[in-house]
Amino acid sequence: MANHKSAEKRARQTIVKTERNRFFKTRIKNVTKNVMVAIESADKETAVEAMKVANKYVHHCVSKGILKKTTAARKVSRLQTKVNAI
Repeated sequence: MANHKSAEKRARQTIVKTERNRFFKTRIKNVTKNVMVAIESADKETAVEAMKVANKYVHHCVSKGILKKTTAARKVSRLQTKVNAI
Protein backbone atom coordinates (compact mmCIF):
# COMPACT_ATOMS: atom_id res chain seq x y z
CA MET A 1 0.00 0.00 0.00
CA ALA A 2 1.03 3.59 -0.52
CA ASN A 3 3.19 5.17 2.16
CA HIS A 4 3.03 8.82 1.07
CA LYS A 5 0.14 11.19 0.66
CA SER A 6 0.90 11.71 -3.02
CA ALA A 7 1.10 7.95 -3.61
CA GLU A 8 -2.27 7.48 -1.92
CA LYS A 9 -3.77 10.14 -4.18
CA ARG A 10 -2.29 8.50 -7.29
CA ALA A 11 -3.80 5.17 -6.20
CA ARG A 12 -7.24 6.79 -5.87
CA GLN A 13 -6.90 8.49 -9.26
CA THR A 14 -5.86 5.22 -10.89
CA ILE A 15 -9.02 3.52 -9.66
CA VAL A 16 -11.23 6.30 -11.06
CA LYS A 17 -9.45 6.38 -14.43
CA THR A 18 -9.52 2.59 -14.73
CA GLU A 19 -13.29 2.56 -14.26
CA ARG A 20 -13.72 5.38 -16.77
CA ASN A 21 -11.53 3.67 -19.38
CA ARG A 22 -13.35 0.37 -18.87
CA PHE A 23 -16.69 2.07 -19.56
CA PHE A 24 -15.48 3.71 -22.78
CA LYS A 25 -13.64 0.65 -24.10
CA THR A 26 -16.64 -1.60 -23.46
CA ARG A 27 -18.84 0.87 -25.33
CA ILE A 28 -16.38 0.86 -28.25
CA LYS A 29 -16.59 -2.94 -28.39
CA ASN A 30 -20.39 -2.78 -28.36
CA VAL A 31 -20.73 -0.26 -31.18
CA THR A 32 -18.18 -2.22 -33.20
CA LYS A 33 -20.12 -5.41 -32.60
CA ASN A 34 -23.34 -3.72 -33.76
CA VAL A 35 -21.66 -2.89 -37.07
CA MET A 36 -20.35 -6.44 -37.46
CA VAL A 37 -23.79 -7.93 -36.76
CA ALA A 38 -25.30 -5.69 -39.42
CA ILE A 39 -22.56 -6.69 -41.87
CA GLU A 40 -23.09 -10.40 -41.21
CA SER A 41 -26.82 -10.02 -41.84
CA ALA A 42 -25.93 -8.26 -45.14
CA ASP A 43 -28.21 -5.34 -44.28
CA LYS A 44 -26.59 -2.34 -45.96
CA GLU A 45 -28.86 0.33 -44.44
CA THR A 46 -28.46 -0.92 -40.88
CA ALA A 47 -24.71 -1.32 -41.36
CA VAL A 48 -24.36 2.26 -42.62
CA GLU A 49 -26.37 3.63 -39.69
CA ALA A 50 -24.39 1.55 -37.18
CA MET A 51 -21.18 2.70 -38.85
CA LYS A 52 -22.14 6.35 -38.36
CA VAL A 53 -22.66 5.74 -34.65
CA ALA A 54 -19.41 3.78 -34.35
CA ASN A 55 -17.40 6.39 -36.23
CA LYS A 56 -18.72 9.21 -34.08
CA TYR A 57 -18.17 7.35 -30.82
CA VAL A 58 -14.66 6.11 -31.62
CA HIS A 59 -13.53 9.62 -32.51
CA HIS A 60 -15.25 10.93 -29.38
CA CYS A 61 -13.02 8.57 -27.39
CA VAL A 62 -9.98 10.07 -29.11
CA SER A 63 -10.96 13.51 -27.86
CA LYS A 64 -11.32 12.09 -24.34
CA GLY A 65 -7.87 10.49 -24.49
CA ILE A 66 -9.13 6.92 -24.33
CA LEU A 67 -7.74 5.93 -27.75
CA LYS A 68 -4.89 7.25 -29.85
CA LYS A 69 -5.83 8.96 -33.09
CA THR A 70 -4.13 6.33 -35.24
CA THR A 71 -5.82 3.47 -33.39
CA ALA A 72 -9.22 5.05 -33.92
CA ALA A 73 -8.49 5.66 -37.60
CA ARG A 74 -7.45 2.02 -38.04
CA LYS A 75 -10.58 0.68 -36.34
CA VAL A 76 -12.89 2.94 -38.34
CA SER A 77 -11.09 2.20 -41.60
CA ARG A 78 -11.34 -1.55 -41.17
CA LEU A 79 -15.03 -1.35 -40.29
CA GLN A 80 -15.77 0.99 -43.19
CA THR A 81 -14.02 -1.35 -45.62
CA LYS A 82 -16.25 -4.20 -44.50
CA VAL A 83 -19.39 -2.05 -44.75
CA ASN A 84 -18.44 -0.96 -48.28
CA ALA A 85 -17.94 -4.59 -49.30
CA ILE A 86 -21.62 -5.41 -48.71
